Amino acid sequence: MQCSGFGKELSDYYMPWMEIAYNLPVMIESHQLRVRVDVMPLLSCHLLKGHKEQYLAHLLLSSITMGYVWQEGENNIPKVLPRNLALPLVEVSRTLGLPPILVHSDLVLANWKKKDPDGPLEIRNLDTIVSLPGGESLKGFILVTLLVEKAAVPGIKALAQAINAVLQPSDDDLLQALKQLKTSIAEMTKALRQMHDYVDPAIFYAAIRIFLSGNQTVREIWNKEDSKRNSKFSWKDNPAIPEGLIYEGVSEEPLKYSGGSAAQSTVFHAFDELLGVCHSKESTTFLHRMREYMPPSHRAFIEEVHSAPSLREYILSSGSCLLCEAYNQCVATLAELRSYHISIVAKYILTGAAKAKDGGLGHLPGPPQALAERGTGGTTVFCFLRSVRDTTLGRIIDPSD
Repeated sequence: MQCSGFGKELSDYYMPWMEIAYNLPVMIESHQLRVRVDVMPLLSCHLLKGHKEQYLAHLLLSSITMGYVWQEGENNIPKVLPRNLALPLVEVSRTLGLPPILVHSDLVLANWKKKDPDGPLEIRNLDTIVSLPGGESLKGFILVTLLVEKAAVPGIKALAQAINAVLQPSDDDLLQALKQLKTSIAEMTKALRQMHDYVDPAIFYAAIRIFLSGNQTVREIWNKEDSKRNSKFSWKDNPAIPEGLIYEGVSEEPLKYSGGSAAQSTVFHAFDELLGVCHSKESTTFLHRMREYMPPSHRAFIEEVHSAPSLREYILSSGSCLLCEAYNQCVATLAELRSYHISIVAKYILTGAAKAKDGGLGHLPGPPQALAERGTGGTTVFCFLRSVRDTTLGRIIDPSD
């Protein structure tokens, strides 16, 4: 018996999807995935029972899609996603209000199971449902990210309590909520530290990034004014697929979607909205676009937080030194999390790039050329991450105000 957020099995009718999705690494590495997908029967989504099965189907189909597109790396990239994959993926995507591509809620939130159903929600008792090339490092990347999301749960509860404490004024309740929020954000940083124990930088850089489409989505927004090409690994403004990807049976014109990104995580958007963190125009444009890749209920939640009375203004008008200090600790702790994230990105992009340049990847293939051409492989990403961190720090309340 397995225990997970969305279950591991669909009905036997969907066995062709499951047989492929649960064997993606082997099929990709043996160059057999496209052959298997091309003869896969066209199935309808009408037998999917409820949102759990629909989310699992989206995970299966979007993962197969990433494998199908990037099976050969940047070589021989298909221009068309076959209808037996494109049609059900788009069908279930429309039902869920998600784009037909692998997103954060697929890869992380829906992609885990407990080894022992009665055991703890800890990494030693967790496994992924669907995998892609990258072995234990990919599993570690997904599960550590899941544990960061888990650590945010008390913070989300504290967020709701803080809003209620502003709506029905209670400084005592607000102070307790802010303390809980600060603790939760600190626990997120603690969880993120496990990345070093479970993810190898060389494997992440050379084997995983192309399938996960990581933070390269930032580049399009930040380079928009000088019209530079985006080199993220999805099919929106990607030089490897300049025209996008045709979803056969859905549209005769190529469709363009951004790849997955940590910016698609609801918790960071919600915390920013609560604390009144206002990012630069470029960063805000990118972050708001990433909300389109969240489940609709997550987007609605962020909008609810946004529409609530300003926590920062309430604290400023209260004149309470205790509330001001508690608020500042939340902001500072969120900035510390973002600083630590920058150090993680530096390790996994810069170290991986250096090993690739020095030929130190061993048996691993070289990174995709679009990444290699970017030298250190993340300059634009670092600009974005540092900007977001700095604007967070900028919201700290000066006691003299």
